Amino acid sequence: MTTTLVLVVGAIVVLLAVYISWRAGRLDRMHIRLELARESLDAALVRRTAVSLELAASRLLDPATSLVLAAAAHEARTAGPEEREHAESDLSRSLRAVVDQERFRDRLADTPAGSDLLEELDAAVAKVLYSRRFYNNAVGVTRTAQRRWLARTLRLAGHTEYPDFFEIDDAPPKVLAAE
Repeated sequence: MTTTLVLVVGAIVVLLAVYISWRAGRLDRMHIRLELARESLDAALVRRTAVSLELAASRLLDPATSLVLAAAAHEARTAGPEEREHAESDLSRSLRAVVDQERFRDRLADTPAGSDLLEELDAAVAKVLYSRRFYNNAVGVTRTAQRRWLARTLRLAGHTEYPDFFEIDDAPPKVLAAE
C-alpha cells in the first residue's frame, strides 16, 4: 500500500512538473513570437516612412503637400517610444490627405516613376495594417497567458511586464483601399 501511494504521488508530481514546464515553454514561445511581430511591425513602419519620404522628394507633388508629407514622415522616423503611436497616426492622416486629393492617381500615372511609387506605397500601407494586427493579436494572446493563475502564482513569465498594444490610425487612403 505504501509503495503504491509513493508511486501515485510520484507520478502526480512528475505529471505536474511536465505540465508546468510545458506552460513555461509555451509562454516563452509566445514572448519570442511577440518580439518577432514587433520587429516586423517596426520594419513595416520604417518602410512606409521611407516610401512617404520618397514620394515627398519625388517632385510629383506640389511643394506644400511635399513639405507636409515630409514633415510627418520625419516625425514618425525620429519619434521616441512615447510619441511613436501619435507620430505614426499623423503620418497615416498625412498620407490620406495627399493620396485622397482629386486626380492624384491620374497625375501620378502620367509620370514614369509615379505608378511604381504608388504601388510601393500601397504595399507599404497594407504591410503596416497587417503587421499591426498580427502584433496586437500576439499581445492579446500573451497577456491572456500571463494572467492565468498558474503563470502568476509560479511567475512563469519572470519579471516581464504585460506587453502593450500598438494603437495607431492606420486606415489606408480611400484610393488605395478601393482597389
